[in-house]
Amino acid sequence: MSDLIWKPHVTVAAIAERDGAYLLVEELNSLGEKVINQPAGHLEEGESLVEACIRETMEETGWMFKPEALVGIYRWISPRDGETFLRYTFSGQLGEQISPEPLDGAILRTRWLSLEQLENSSHQLRCVLVTRCIDDYLNGARYPLTLLSDVLEPSIA
Repeated sequence: MSDLIWKPHVTVAAIAERDGAYLLVEELNSLGEKVINQPAGHLEEGESLVEACIRETMEETGWMFKPEALVGIYRWISPRDGETFLRYTFSGQLGEQISPEPLDGAILRTRWLSLEQLENSSHQLRCVLVTRCIDDYLNGARYPLTLLSDVLEPSIA
C-alpha cells in the first residue's frame, strides 16, 4: 500500500459567448501539440473558484470575465496518464479587454469559434470537456454561484 495520498487536479473554465461564437484559446499541451480549450486553469492556494476563473480568463485571453452561473462540475480522467481532474465550468459575460494579447506565455492566441467550427476541429480539442461543457451550457445548465461556499475557520490568536 502506498503512503501517497491521491489528489485530483482542481481546475476552472469559462464559457463566454458572443453572437453564437465562443471565446477559446489555442495553446500547447504537455506534448507540444496545438490544442483548443476554454480559458481554463488550476485553482491556486487562497483563491475561490470564482476568483480562479476570473484570473485564468484574464491571463489566457486578456479579457475581464464576470462569472454569472456554474454550468457544471466535471470529473475527467485523462486517458493518456490517468490523472484525475475536477473541473468547475462557469458561464458569464466579458467586460473590458485589458490586453489584446494573452498574458500567459503558454497561450498561442485566442479564437472565437461557433459550435459548428468547434465540432469540425474536434481532433484539436484539449479534451472532451470542451464540447461537453458547451453542450451543457446550450442545454440550459445554469446553477447559482451561491451553490459554492468558502467555509473558513476563524484564525486562532
